[in-house]
Amino acid sequence: MVEQVTYYQALNRALDEAMAVDDTVFTLGEDVGLYGGSYRVTEGLYARYGAWRVRDTPISEGSFTGLGVGAALIGMRPVVEIMTVNFALLALDAIINMAAKIPFMSGGQFPMPLVVRMPGGVAKQLAAQHSQRLEHTLMNVAGIRIAVPSTPQDAYWQLQQAIRSNEPIVLLEHELLYFSKAELDTVQPAIPMHRAVVRRSGSDITLISYSRTAILAQQAAQQLAEQGIDAEVIDLRSLRPIDWQTCIDSVNKTHHVLIIEEDSVYAGAGAEIAAQLAERCFYILDAPVARHGGLDMPTPYNGQLEALSIPTLDSIAQAASKVLEGEAE
Repeated sequence: MVEQVTYYQALNRALDEAMAVDDTVFTLGEDVGLYGGSYRVTEGLYARYGAWRVRDTPISEGSFTGLGVGAALIGMRPVVEIMTVNFALLALDAIINMAAKIPFMSGGQFPMPLVVRMPGGVAKQLAAQHSQRLEHTLMNVAGIRIAVPSTPQDAYWQLQQAIRSNEPIVLLEHELLYFSKAELDTVQPAIPMHRAVVRRSGSDITLISYSRTAILAQQAAQQLAEQGIDAEVIDLRSLRPIDWQTCIDSVNKTHHVLIIEEDSVYAGAGAEIAAQLAERCFYILDAPVARHGGLDMPTPYNGQLEALSIPTLDSIAQAASKVLEGEAE
């Protein structure tokens, strides 16, 4: 069945369906119960499954994420919602020292079927402490996987896949995507969770991105087409692992690459992507791999300054043009 749904509704449906068929699946976090979640992802689930499986927690991210780790160790499939990725800093001990390490340190005796959902990114004037992007921190952690859905379809697929996995998986959800709307097909077989997809085919330059900036990249590609530039757009969908082959196949066609991210360019996800592609595609590139991302500064509260601190539709198109002109940033 295909229908138009919002991103948060797709996540809600995925969680609902998983809970309906497996009693070991439960969710916990701040305001996930009676309130229905800060972004409505758990809306209606408290009434359907009760307080035992939709658990409101105190404002103590380290504690309830650790509780999720413990539940996973005894065979449950917890879905932890951290209200915002900024608060995940308080839960890094549970995520990095526990969830990511226990399967390895136990020689595989203890699987870790844990999902941690984190809304994040630069939203609308939430100021520096509530506008962080922590993918660079999490990408450096061996033992976890990171999914970054940009569409309702991917949100639905990747949350269901994450819940079924026996590995710890972080879902990074951009706060400005929750009320975006697109088609959801609940019957179509899911593609692998960590496979990148080509959102738009092109021959002149490859635009590689993820999450909300993947949407902006597609819009920028349309703008570039009006200038006679044929851009191919790759939505990574995953940051750990990364589907390198899809990226390499695209570079083989275009010979030019621009990586777009909302996070700071300095030591961000794009730095790893650029380094890998520079090594793997050195002899097929006609220009250096370029990056276009957020400024290396805390996110301003002022709306105009905030907009200037991260990539925009126009800035992405301009950055792509510079790559083809040999003037990469």
